Amino acid sequence: MSRIPPIQCLLTFEALARLRSATQAADELCVTPSAVSHRIKQLEQILGTKLFGRADFSLTTEGSEYLAHVREGLAALGRFPGREGEAGKRKLRVAVTPTFARSVLMPRLRSFIDAYPEVDLTLQVSIPLLDVVAEDADLMIRFGTGRYADVEHLCLMTDEVTPLAAPGYLRENGPFETPEDLLAAKLIRSPLEPWRTWFLAHGTDAPEPADGSSFNDIGLMCDAAAQGLGVALVRLKLGQPWLEDGALVRISERSVPSPHAHYLCWRAGTLERWECAAFADWLKKSLA
Repeated sequence: MSRIPPIQCLLTFEALARLRSATQAADELCVTPSAVSHRIKQLEQILGTKLFGRADFSLTTEGSEYLAHVREGLAALGRFPGREGEAGKRKLRVAVTPTFARSVLMPRLRSFIDAYPEVDLTLQVSIPLLDVVAEDADLMIRFGTGRYADVEHLCLMTDEVTPLAAPGYLRENGPFETPEDLLAAKLIRSPLEPWRTWFLAHGTDAPEPADGSSFNDIGLMCDAAAQGLGVALVRLKLGQPWLEDGALVRISERSVPSPHAHYLCWRAGTLERWECAAFADWLKKSLA
């Protein structure tokens, strides 16, 4: 039989991977930082592989895969025989971009909760494009180009963009029938949806607006447009709640493909846990 690592090594590995600080891990485990270092070296010697790649305690590919196994094993050891109720719950943590959660995920989430009552789901906010996510998220919904070398991923949803504005703003400042008309309007900016996408599709090589309100969240941008602050370039699926309640209206019948999409991402080995695989399969089917 292969040698099973000591439990203190596994606890130290999980804490260091989560906290990314030898000092904080030592404080949590009530040991010294040198003891943390010794336990990690011992674990790596037993496994015959490096778990941490750099001084910032970022995980190697093997470390990410092993972390999923360690967390599942520790969770199993934490469940005691004879416990009722919550003892059988499986914990699932999903990092999700704010407006995707509001416009796309939440209207569908009840069906997952009903189908998998044994799963305790926690949603955590991530920041689009910057890919800032909680370190302990099991699954991540990212928005970007799809070039993610650090994780496995699949494309969940593409979308099209079109300019939206509040009805009152459109009455007072419209119509915007040509690209030149739109260039003269107050354009709300966002790094998530560059205006250049729209103008190039209309044969106009216009630079990004140099001034005006800017938001790094699509929901905030839609709220700003709904308050009459200007025209926003919005993905139709994410902007649907504002369109449905009349807070925003289209200024053009045309829409063009967004250069970005939403992706479900996970570290190697994560989908071996049935609750992670179940959520991934449910989400893919619900968005098909």
